[in-house]
Amino acid sequence: MQLAVVTGASRGLGREVCRQLAEQGWTVLLTARGDGVAEEVARQLDHPRVEGHRLDVTEPDEANALAAALRERHGRLDALVNNAGAIFDAHGVGVLGGAEAIQRSLHTNTMGAVHVTAALAPLLVETGGGCIVNVSSGMGALTDMGTGHPGYRLSKAAMNALTKVLAGELRGSGVRVNSVCPGWVATDMGGPNATRTVEEGASGIVWAATLGPDGPTGGFFRNGQPIDL
Repeated sequence: MQLAVVTGASRGLGREVCRQLAEQGWTVLLTARGDGVAEEVARQLDHPRVEGHRLDVTEPDEANALAAALRERHGRLDALVNNAGAIFDAHGVGVLGGAEAIQRSLHTNTMGAVHVTAALAPLLVETGGGCIVNVSSGMGALTDMGTGHPGYRLSKAAMNALTKVLAGELRGSGVRVNSVCPGWVATDMGGPNATRTVEEGASGIVWAATLGPDGPTGGFFRNGQPIDL
């Protein structure tokens, strides 16, 4: 049995990643904020390999509780997908006047991944390896950095830096850590004009979550192909 945890999976990319992993034979813990939300989404997916579990990524105690539950019920972890995130920047607001949105973005999008990874990475190491996938964005690539939504951009740039740092710290453990940009996806966040379906966007994340022992680590990918940080 291979086991994955997916954060922010109540809808969109996270929900679809859970579905695709389950279809590949993985047991998946679909996590989301709020009482009963994850359990209800898991019921809607109606797949025997998908379980719902409450997790607010900004609360370290909830991440630690999830780690304890995983150890007790399953005794292993093979993949962690840090998908939870949001855009807090009002349209047209830049760095000047946007400090509060920047702080909220970093708190949820970056520190949320830090809290969850700190709690769950030891279980990956104990299992003997696996994958951590940080769902990022091309908007966080320094080589293509522009204006607009500075909080989101900064939080995803920090996510990419986190990927590099973690990959170095975990080198030799068998755990591979990569960032993935799913592209411009037609989710609630991406909007109706997006150029990629949810299924297409999720496939690249699933690819990174299921990499074998010889797979890359410390990289930034889209569609399974490396892109510039």
